[in-house]
Amino acid sequence: MPESISAELVALRQRAERFAAEVLIAGQAELAAGRAQRSAVHDSVTRAARAAGFFAMTQPRSCGGSEAGPLAMTVVRDTFAGYNTGLDAFVFGPGPGVLGNCAEPLRSLYLQPLLAGEKRAGFAVTEPDDAEHFTRAAPLDGAFVVTGRKSYVTRGADADFLNTLVEVEGQGRALLVIDAHAPGVTLERRFETLDGSHHAAFRFDAVRVPVDRLIGRPGEGLPRALRQIGDTRLAIAARAVGLARWAIDFTHAHLQALHHSGEALGAREGVRLRYAEMRIRTFAARSMLYRTARLAEAGTNVVNEGIACKVYATETVGEVVDTAIQLVGGKALTVGHPLERLYREVRALRIAEGASAQKDALKAAKAQQDAIIAKARSLDAKARVLGTTGKASNVVMLNIAAKHLAALAKDRSVVAIVPVKDYELDLSETVAYVGAKTVQGKGFKGAGVDVAV
Repeated sequence: MPESISAELVALRQRAERFAAEVLIAGQAELAAGRAQRSAVHDSVTRAARAAGFFAMTQPRSCGGSEAGPLAMTVVRDTFAGYNTGLDAFVFGPGPGVLGNCAEPLRSLYLQPLLAGEKRAGFAVTEPDDAEHFTRAAPLDGAFVVTGRKSYVTRGADADFLNTLVEVEGQGRALLVIDAHAPGVTLERRFETLDGSHHAAFRFDAVRVPVDRLIGRPGEGLPRALRQIGDTRLAIAARAVGLARWAIDFTHAHLQALHHSGEALGAREGVRLRYAEMRIRTFAARSMLYRTARLAEAGTNVVNEGIACKVYATETVGEVVDTAIQLVGGKALTVGHPLERLYREVRALRIAEGASAQKDALKAAKAQQDAIIAKARSLDAKARVLGTTGKASNVVMLNIAAKHLAALAKDRSVVAIVPVKDYELDLSETVAYVGAKTVQGKGFKGAGVDVAV
């Protein structure tokens, strides 16, 4: 829980609280009073965030950022969300996303301008429901010719380039950087969603993309895309927890105020029980969030924990805000009321990085697992594949050098390693892979390794 964070992180939280009070709340007041344009307030918040050191927290040191760890980012995101100003999105600079660790010319053309705020990126992963096929990229004369459609590209109408997931025939899915205004790229429509954010739909008609705009290699596209999605889960969970805390504080103030009946609503037992449930759920979500952030800080693979945090925190804030509206009454449904706006926002959080993305992640994990098993069989006759479970989990025990599987394993985890019984194996050189992690046996017989991913 945040009560046990280090003195350094306590100081960071206090800095964030001062920034929220002096910059975010002031900006919110300017907007509410109609004294400033939204774009001017956004720019003002970003300038102040640069000066205060928050802007660079999401950017790598190799590009001039401060690259804060998962726990520090959780502390700051939770703190800012707890003020519910709607302006904390403008505090942090853009992260590298799928362009992290890219080489030239991607680094100079796209990554550095992105981090400097000179260019904006869109993430084009989702096909519209009526798409005839997944977006295709056909190699031709040192380039890719891209044909297809993408939708739900968040802030895509303002993007300078699109990190686009495509299918390369015979080679698997890949990520290509496509200039948003390149010949053949059409912005079909711009649309808004319930939470007020805007998205875009694009059509690609034989768009010629130079081969050096490829991120990584063909076949790596889906794991890279899913990794970016996974990286946002803790951020979403932290925001959800902070917003739930704000809703609790707002509700508490309402329940303490004198009701027209002559007593405070908080004096009624039924009301107190509902309020208590709000606090209990939020306490549990916040505990889960900070525990997961600590594990991530220590370098633990938190794929499962990140999904659990995101799901539980967003479900919690949805229930908390719904209960707050019920307790505050009809005025909370008035357009412009803080709870009305918050209700729309938190409903959207439950969809973001949701069930479809998790299903694709499991598919990618299973595909990578099958590739590892096939590679093991072809590389060494001594390779043994031991046992499966109903969850498509496999154990691969390989009496071969680690280098053979490192490239395969680093991009997508095996779903799980399950206990192996009744086998007598010499494990002196055995390597079991779970993602990029290695479990190596020394001088013992048999195996009983449990690793949940």
